[in-house]
Amino acid sequence: MSTRRHSRALGAFVALTSATALAVSLGLAPAGAADGGATTTNPVSKSFADSFADPSVIQAKDGWWYAYSTADPLRSGDPSGIMHIARTRDFVTWDYRGTVFDETNRPSWATPTSGLWAPDIRYINGQYVIYYTVTDTTLNPGDDSAIGVATSPSPEGPWTPTNAPIVAPRPDGGGFLWTFDPAGFTDVDGQNYLYFGSYYGGNFVTKVSRDGLTPMGGQTQVAIGDRYEGSYVQRHEGWYYYSASSANCCAGPTTGYAVFAGRSRSPLGPFVDQDGIPLTASAVGGTNVVHQNGNRWIGVGHHAVATDASGRDFLAYHGLDRNEPWLNEPFGVTRRPMLLDRLDWVDEWPRTRAGAGPSDSPQPAPVTGSLLGITDHDPAAGGFTGGMRTASDPQGGASAVVNGTAKTPAAAPAGSLRVRLDVKGDQPLTVTVGAHPKTVSVTVDPRRNQLSLTTGIGANRRTVTDTLRDAAGWQTLVVEVSGTKAMAQVAESDLGDPAAEVSLERTGFKLGSAPISLASSGALVDNVTVRPLAVEANSLVDVPEPVSEIVRDDFTTGLDSAWQWLRKDPNATVSGGQLTWPLQAADLVGTGNNASLLLRDVPASGDWIAETKFHLDLGTDTIRNYQQAGMIVHETDDDFARLGSVAIWKTRQSEFGRELPTEDGRLSFGGSLIGTPAATMWMRIAHHENAAGEHIYRAATSRDGTEWTWGSAWTFPAGATPQIGLYAHGGDQPPVSAKFDYFSVSTATWPAAP
Repeated sequence: MSTRRHSRALGAFVALTSATALAVSLGLAPAGAADGGATTTNPVSKSFADSFADPSVIQAKDGWWYAYSTADPLRSGDPSGIMHIARTRDFVTWDYRGTVFDETNRPSWATPTSGLWAPDIRYINGQYVIYYTVTDTTLNPGDDSAIGVATSPSPEGPWTPTNAPIVAPRPDGGGFLWTFDPAGFTDVDGQNYLYFGSYYGGNFVTKVSRDGLTPMGGQTQVAIGDRYEGSYVQRHEGWYYYSASSANCCAGPTTGYAVFAGRSRSPLGPFVDQDGIPLTASAVGGTNVVHQNGNRWIGVGHHAVATDASGRDFLAYHGLDRNEPWLNEPFGVTRRPMLLDRLDWVDEWPRTRAGAGPSDSPQPAPVTGSLLGITDHDPAAGGFTGGMRTASDPQGGASAVVNGTAKTPAAAPAGSLRVRLDVKGDQPLTVTVGAHPKTVSVTVDPRRNQLSLTTGIGANRRTVTDTLRDAAGWQTLVVEVSGTKAMAQVAESDLGDPAAEVSLERTGFKLGSAPISLASSGALVDNVTVRPLAVEANSLVDVPEPVSEIVRDDFTTGLDSAWQWLRKDPNATVSGGQLTWPLQAADLVGTGNNASLLLRDVPASGDWIAETKFHLDLGTDTIRNYQQAGMIVHETDDDFARLGSVAIWKTRQSEFGRELPTEDGRLSFGGSLIGTPAATMWMRIAHHENAAGEHIYRAATSRDGTEWTWGSAWTFPAGATPQIGLYAHGGDQPPVSAKFDYFSVSTATWPAAP
């Protein structure tokens, strides 16, 4: 949700500044604050739920953080709730607070058996607004999904649904497009937006009215069908980042869900990934935000973002424990608890733990509370002297009225600083930080509908302004100073969606240590925090790298003797330095197992990387299900992982798929997606044994053989003895051949887990 560039340094987690450490030692940091040593361990929902999928989060005006989830059972044997609510002050201790709906307020236009999924929470125009998926309405025969909306004065309800969908079912021939997974967003001009959609039909955005309840105008497609769901949008450094989940959310132990991103200069798109490829392209990619890394967590996705008091973003998302992927009762429902990990902005792209992915060890918790002795959720109780008195508000609870100038007796740290507070009323409020003469003053002026930021004094004074929109309730003001740059923004939801923003950069400007002051003639304030800005990672974590080649076949004089055919294909030939293999009308998924494989043994131990280059033209925008070719790790025909370029309806994707038997005797297949396919591809599969002796296989793809995109990992049990090789199957219409240039195996480095 951050729209700022924080100060950055090498390292993968928050580092305390000397000023912060001093404040902690003097007791100026509240008990339990993250920089006082608090940690979180995934899953963060463990205390109240085994499954808390599709989480959405918000810091409410009462100072609590609230999380909302889809309508699955919380634990084995529980009935399905109608979307769940939990809250926390520090992300460590959570309280379950009930459901959004029950039978007394369930939307009247949802069928009795309809699912209510994927809530998205916002605070708009003085009330809480929640968007949600209805999988079947009473408006049409058949499953006709739609987006609903409900409002409440409180984050816990009671919730009042509107009498009709905000996005109605969308007919498509004899059926309906998937109208799933809503996500709200507010732009800096105050315009509200709503994103929605899924695999069948693609993802779209529409403008929404001031109160967030009525669509305005048409629908613009932002991502191609068959690829994305679970949209989320945030603004960062003037860019709009659209991120969404891909692949199967709910395939038990073979769930390969992951999150990818594109960005645009407009909330309407077009959104392109780090390689400049649109998310609407047939050969679609996306920049990795989070993917499974070989530890216990798989199927990681459907996310939201929370920004802590230090300005650091955190990804709230769900994942599956690969060792316990199902709820026992009812069996077949995926067990998807809520995970939480920091989000680093590396080279202007969001990366979970700088690319390390989901954590399975204790991590520094989000920074909560305030320095300088401020009681954030009751600011009149401590931390300020002068013009501040106790107040109460129906939404904010214990609050404070600023009448005159209220100042902190203690000085805030120098260098970098973040001040956050909620403000309400028709009186202007000015926040001033820094030491004379290098001060930063920010004024929220509801009378003039203006946000202004001023640096310096006298002849050295500079001011910038932006227009505020009318707001019926609370607004969040954030002031940040980092190095020579000062920034201020005002938002209602404070979810990476500022409705006004101003910034100034001054050569030679440096913030000195000084008290914080708030000045007004009656503004109401609440949830006041003062913190140094977080220090972010400035580079991605290491990835596997080849060291020394130990096997290479350039296909110059036939296949070398180490290759073994499984169901030999007589149509595959070797000549001219290529293995040419016409795609077969055959496959391995399921029980058919009639496809040919070309396999070889792998090194008995150690870290290694297998690599190949091949050419496969799958065309664009046509349906060629499921033609594919690439590399495979093969234990048996019902226990394998394959990495290839594949046609999935009108898309072309790079998929690292996994099939294995489930505990109830069924076969489960799921995939994770990595990079963008092209007619010529390079692919790698890296191998590592963990401390338990399990075999971890991680995949990477490249379009030029130089720049590699590393993605998800799949695990085989200790004692497994898979082979590795090549495949070319999935359909022979239209006829097409995969042409492999080489296959190699190298010893490799495998980075230590962060």
